[in-house]
Amino acid sequence: MSYYFRKTLKDVSFEEVIDRVTDELKEEGFGVLTDIDVKATFKKKLDKDFRQYRILGACNPHYAYKALSAEENIGTMLPCNVVVQETEDNDVAISAINPIASMQAVENESLGEIAGTIVDKLKRVIEKL
Repeated sequence: MSYYFRKTLKDVSFEEVIDRVTDELKEEGFGVLTDIDVKATFKKKLDKDFRQYRILGACNPHYAYKALSAEENIGTMLPCNVVVQETEDNDVAISAINPIASMQAVENESLGEIAGTIVDKLKRVIEKL
């Protein structure tokens, strides 16, 4: 089982993809809690150049509440990360975490339904792009 879902878009700007991903996440009930600009961070902290790479920390409050109510330490796996990155071909790739794969180590059956729902929502986000 893969730990992520991925799609690559051609002939579209990086910033446009960020906007589209954010909009599609909202459609599925997610907000973006964090937006980590890896390229800018590496330049500032390491003085290293890197490709466009952003990590969006997406959270669906309803399901986050259910997950945290079922398993107090599941917050170590939240929020759901969605990566938008520039490829070698100057395309833009979007990857989202597969929560079922990441939660396999947690022995709590009640999380299975929640993870399944989130998988469906994140897959729809990726597919709609």
